[in-house]
Amino acid sequence: MPEHPLMLSVSGMRGWIGDSLTPDIAARYAAAVGNHFQQTRQTEQPLVMLGRDSRPSGQIIEQAAIAGLTAAGCRVCRLGIASTPAVALKVVAAEADGGMVITASHNPINWNGIKALNHEGLAPPADQARRIIDAFNNNEIRYVSTDRLQSIEQDESANEVHVEKVLQQVDAEVIRTRRPKVVVDSVHGAGGPEAGMLLHALGVEVVHFYAEPTGQFPHAPEPLAENLTGLCDAVVEHQADLGFAQDPDADRLAIVDDQGRYIGEEYTLVLGAWQVFGRREIEAPVAAANLSSSRMIDDLAALFEGTAHRAPVGEANVVSAMKQHNAIVGGEGGGGIIWPAVGYVRDSLVGMALTLELICSQARSLSELIKVIPAYAMIKAKTPIQPGMAEQAIETLKQKYADQRIDLQDGIRIDFEDRWAHVRPSNTEPILRIIAEAPDQDAASALVKEIEGLIAQ
Repeated sequence: MPEHPLMLSVSGMRGWIGDSLTPDIAARYAAAVGNHFQQTRQTEQPLVMLGRDSRPSGQIIEQAAIAGLTAAGCRVCRLGIASTPAVALKVVAAEADGGMVITASHNPINWNGIKALNHEGLAPPADQARRIIDAFNNNEIRYVSTDRLQSIEQDESANEVHVEKVLQQVDAEVIRTRRPKVVVDSVHGAGGPEAGMLLHALGVEVVHFYAEPTGQFPHAPEPLAENLTGLCDAVVEHQADLGFAQDPDADRLAIVDDQGRYIGEEYTLVLGAWQVFGRREIEAPVAAANLSSSRMIDDLAALFEGTAHRAPVGEANVVSAMKQHNAIVGGEGGGGIIWPAVGYVRDSLVGMALTLELICSQARSLSELIKVIPAYAMIKAKTPIQPGMAEQAIETLKQKYADQRIDLQDGIRIDFEDRWAHVRPSNTEPILRIIAEAPDQDAASALVKEIEGLIAQ
């Protein structure tokens, strides 16, 4: 039995290389995805765009995925190392039937995984993701005979397609006029080349760390405060206007202000939404965010007399809410902004471009701008879980806080008058996530400890 779990969810598949994730597992999952494209697109030979992040294990899983897809009758186009948003946009540009990204996002280097994208470059909705998982688990895979095997194509233009799409939508001139200075940490992930291309095209002065997509992460790859002390110091040292940190597949972005302070991933969506709301004449603008995102997006929407809708965690869920409510911007507080003008996919390049456009058009420093939005303290905790534990914890909290506003779309979110907490099982790791936000750090910490105590009981 594997020592590490194989995670299967709306976010795709992730596992530990050489343990829960092996080439045969990857091939079977890829074949299940290929069969899904055949069904949903009603074609026996769906065209699939295949990209990967820079992890050393990427080539192994990529080859296995190619085997699974071609064995199922798919036409595969290899994109090489490319960010998740670049693959998504290439799916749309090529009018492909679907896409696949070999990535484990922010997970450590021992992990890898497979993320499927539909013909719109979107993660499949939850019901379709469930059908893929069921076919994989039950080994209900349909393979083709040799006369129906398709050739493999190669296309390395995904990076250029991605950058050009962002440049078409951003006000490049206002950025070029002010020529800000930026420090970037691309963690040797897939997004380094794309970030460099975009920022140089915008006339930004760039100090770029770990730009080469070698996959040898210089620090823990999740863009959290404890992993980005070097970036904070570099912003001060180089007297930069701000700092950006990408995760390995470049769909998440964390931000450091001009004072060298890690303002975090929650501000990525808020700052981008601010610029999107402010650059258009629109009555009552609408945004969408997941249940774990900061109340800052609600405050910002109210500032523009708009609305922010909530959705379960997961890009597919947020996109569904965006489409349902006709939102002009959305995303997840973990650094993932979605701007439909570019594409319905979390995109670190979109976060960079909109944040730069905001500070340049406002002609104010980032540290000054963030003072406009009410600030909160957020604590993100997690605890390992065993099967059945999540359900028990949610029921306990539901009973305890029955007199508060409860949302059960995804785990449980409890909204108090001046604070909230969200408790849910992770889609990508065998843990229970506990997120709380309050007016100050002590209040948020007290709420987390109270919930942890209830769960421990």
